[in-house]
Amino acid sequence: MPTQNILLLSCCAPCACAVIKKLKDEKQNFTVAFYNPNIHPKAEYEKRRDEQKRLCTLWNIPFVELPYEPDVWLAAASLYKDEPERGKRCSICFELRLKKVMQYAKENNFTAVASVLGVSRYKDLNQVNTAANRASVQTDIPYLEIEGRKHGMQQARLDLIKELNLYNQTYCGCIYSKEAALRHTPIKDLQK
Repeated sequence: MPTQNILLLSCCAPCACAVIKKLKDEKQNFTVAFYNPNIHPKAEYEKRRDEQKRLCTLWNIPFVELPYEPDVWLAAASLYKDEPERGKRCSICFELRLKKVMQYAKENNFTAVASVLGVSRYKDLNQVNTAANRASVQTDIPYLEIEGRKHGMQQARLDLIKELNLYNQTYCGCIYSKEAALRHTPIKDLQK
């Protein structure tokens, strides 16, 4: 069986670190892709991107950044701005990002795409996988489902965040999740 050449979509280093370490330890052939037009504001996007690059450099993992296209994301998601986390907006967001990464994978000889979009406890892994399967059908690129919470992965992730002193954000990334976090999180907690 030929070796897979996987493109791993990462939303941020804290969500990706344990999965990246596992793939590296398994000697998988993979590249980390950063396509997150949902992240707002641009300074936050750059902070998360730079932290992901730092982690990849530290572990000698190939890294690719796709264009930052907040207008594309906003056009797709703004109709669902009042949806809660795990609502329709998240499905639209996941599919948009996964489809773009799958198109890139197809154009650059990757054999499959995986993601860590469902690693956070604030996200629904089944929702991510459903969006990924829709994007896979549209692009004809296989999607590899990754479980990043069970079997010790959550604890490994928390340990790596602490060990590597990874920047750990206080909201998912989009302007709507930021507004929701500000409404529901005491200011003193946001300053940690």
